[in-house]
Amino acid sequence: MGLERVFVFQPFDFQVGQKIHILSGPLKGDWEIIALTERKVLLRCPVTFKVLEKDRFCFFVEEREQEWPKE
Repeated sequence: MGLERVFVFQPFDFQVGQKIHILSGPLKGDWEIIALTERKVLLRCPVTFKVLEKDRFCFFVEEREQEWPKE
């Protein structure tokens, strides 16, 4: 067995009140973390105020300053 190129991922440790931007997929856009359980995250859209409960799903890519929310 030799060395292989391996991609390693770790779930992001969300905190209530964080403002996030998802780059792609069905949840693409800006969200605020409004509640957490061990397995679920409650998200609120800052534009439409729609609230969704999802399994914890995000992986951290980078932290940056940008306009939030974007319409």
